[in-house]
Amino acid sequence: MTVAFTFPGQGSQAVGMGKDLADNFAEARAVFEEVDEALGEKLSDVIFNGPEDKLTLTANAQPALMAVSMAVIRVLQARGFDLKSKVAYVAGHSLGEYSALCAAGTFSLADTACLLRIRGNAMQAAVPVGVGAMAAIIGLEHADVVAVCAEASALGACQIANDNGGGQIVISGEKAPVEKAAELATAKGAKRAILLPVSAPFHSTLMAPAAEAMREALAGVAKANPVVPVIANVKAAPVTDADEIARLLVEQVTGQVRWRETVEWFAANNVTTLYEIGAGKVLTGLARRIDKSVNGIAVNNAADIDTALAALLG
Repeated sequence: MTVAFTFPGQGSQAVGMGKDLADNFAEARAVFEEVDEALGEKLSDVIFNGPEDKLTLTANAQPALMAVSMAVIRVLQARGFDLKSKVAYVAGHSLGEYSALCAAGTFSLADTACLLRIRGNAMQAAVPVGVGAMAAIIGLEHADVVAVCAEASALGACQIANDNGGGQIVISGEKAPVEKAAELATAKGAKRAILLPVSAPFHSTLMAPAAEAMREALAGVAKANPVVPVIANVKAAPVTDADEIARLLVEQVTGQVRWRETVEWFAANNVTTLYEIGAGKVLTGLARRIDKSVNGIAVNNAADIDTALAALLG
């Protein structure tokens, strides 16, 4: 069994996530306390108790999801699990790439929390509300979505943001061209083209100011080569050099999250099991739809910990 760990992105958050871990494990409580201290506020209170609209703010959701993922990692490690010897690769969806890198030792927990707070604020501030948009295109081939984005780009910025696989591709950019691309996609035979209730056009060229903010932030933190390779979002290929990782994280702000290709890379390189570490089961569902030869397992509560340890240490 060759194992990879994956880490969820924005949209997987839910009020109360991680509370079961904090209630049952001192190591998990310590993670939430450390993140609170790094940010200078009780983010854990928002994570455990809401309100939901405060948790879903980009600047809160990003470090919050990372904290839950790292709580799982620290609990596993305290029970004899060693990432370097048991896991071949790590990967994360968008902000989840930071969780993956924290788990693999590239960034400290405190620095990762601060980086994600900066990232969330910068992404929110990059584009005035109402200027950008995102849409999910369901049931259309990647090449066809590239074509509709290219046609709609006559009206302004429009590109693929997330290739999530399983027939789901998210596009992002300025409002008018994204709406036009959604129309064109429907005309080309997409099952659905749905405008998403998002606060900014993530993973588009409009995020350039946020990319610059991350370039500056990443230049100022200590970083180490990960103990296992990370499959980078913008390459869908393994990376082990900390400086290259930082450069790709800057690119990731305006670039495409190539998740379908990431899971396909795992399948082609003999990875049999993907453990989704943290909140929700979004990536587990995507893996199932992308390649049925890869087994997806979500680990996000106290009961999952025992099951995962039995398999990982057995």
